[in-house]
Amino acid sequence: MKQEIIVSRLKMRRLSRKKALNLVKELDAFPKVSESYVETSASRGTVSLLAFGGMALLAVLEFFVYRDTWMKYEYAVDKDFSSKLRINVDITVAMKCQHVGADILDLAETMITSSGLQYEPVIFELTPQQRQWQRTLLLIQNRLREEHALQEVLYKTLLKGAPTALPPREDASAEPRNACRIHGHAYVNKVAGNLHITVGKPIHHPQGHAHIAAFVSHESYNFSHRIDHLSFGEEIPGIINPLDGTEKLTDNNNQMFQYFITVVPTRLNTYKIAADTHQFSVTERERAINHAAGSHGVSGIFLKYDTSSLTVTVSEQHMPLWQFLVRLCGIVGGIFSTTGMLHGLVGSCFHLVCCRFRLGAHGPGSLLNVFQDVNPHNQTNNVNHHQIPVLADDIPPE
Repeated sequence: MKQEIIVSRLKMRRLSRKKALNLVKELDAFPKVSESYVETSASRGTVSLLAFGGMALLAVLEFFVYRDTWMKYEYAVDKDFSSKLRINVDITVAMKCQHVGADILDLAETMITSSGLQYEPVIFELTPQQRQWQRTLLLIQNRLREEHALQEVLYKTLLKGAPTALPPREDASAEPRNACRIHGHAYVNKVAGNLHITVGKPIHHPQGHAHIAAFVSHESYNFSHRIDHLSFGEEIPGIINPLDGTEKLTDNNNQMFQYFITVVPTRLNTYKIAADTHQFSVTERERAINHAAGSHGVSGIFLKYDTSSLTVTVSEQHMPLWQFLVRLCGIVGGIFSTTGMLHGLVGSCFHLVCCRFRLGAHGPGSLLNVFQDVNPHNQTNNVNHHQIPVLADDIPPE
C-alpha cells in the first residue's frame, strides 16, 4: 500500500514537471525555425556582411569612447573666506633692482609684506633657446583662447607635461645685468587687492605706504616687462595660466600697465591629481602718463585682482561599464533591425517596379495571354468535351 502511494506521488511530480516545462515552452519568445523552411539569397548575404562590418566598426569606436574621459564642471558658492590666497609671481622688469619695488595692498588697506618676493639682477634680453620657449608658449596661449576644449587636455595630462618656467641661460654672459627679476610667492586675504611694481623701494607707515623714488633718475624709468609666470593657489606642473609668457615693451619712461584679474577658486579632481588651485581671467590696459594732457597716475605695473564668490569643481568622469554594454547592445540591435527593414523595403520596391515593367512590355492584352499560356490543357479539354448539336435526321425512329 505504501509503495503504491509513493509511486502515485512520483507520477504526480513528473506530470507537474511536464506541465511546467510545457508552460515555459509556450512562453518562448525566440522560437527556432527549421532549416528546411529558411531560404537564403545572395542579396541577404551581402546585406548581412555589410551589417556585421558596420557593427564591428561602431563597436570599436564605442570602445574608444568608453576608454576616454571628460571633465565635469560643478559650481557652488564659495563659503571659505578665512583662508589665505597664495600669489605666485615671476616677473622681469627692464630696470635695476635698486630702482624698483613690489608690494601688495588689499581693499582693507592692509599692507602685505613682500618678504616672500626675491629680487634677482638678470639680463632682460632672452637667449635663442629662451626666445623659442616664449614663442611656443605664446602659440599655446593663442590656441587655448581659440579652442577652449584644449584646457581639458591640459587637465588630463597634469604632472606629465613639461614645466612652464622659463629655462635658464645656457652659459654666463658678460653683458651687464640691466633688469630685475622679481619672483616668489606671498599670502594675501581673499579680498580685492593690488600687486604693484613701481619706482623706489616700499616703506610702511601708519597712514599707508609709499615708495622712495626721489633718488631715482627719471631717465632710468623703463617698465618694459615680461611675465614668465603668474598664478594663484597651489602651483601645479602642466597648467598654463593666461599671463604666462606675456611681454610688454615701451620706449616711454612714463608708462602705466594695468592688469584687471578675476580669480575663481577651483577644486581639481582627476585620476592623477587632486588639488586646490585657482583659474583667472584678465583684462589688459596700458596708457602713457602725461599730467599736462590730463592722463594722471603713477608709472609702473599694477596687477589688480579680485576673488569670485563662486567656486568651481572640475572632476574627471568615466563611462561606467553597464552603460557601455547597454550602448553596445543598442548598436548591434539597431543595425540588425534597420538593415532588415531596409532590405525588405528595397526588395518590395524592386519587385513592384519589375512587375509593372513586365506588364507594360506585353501590352493591354498581356494578362489574358498569360492566362492562356499558363492553362493550355484546360483549353484542349474544353474543345474535346464540347457538345455538338444533334440534327433531327440523325434521331432514330422509335
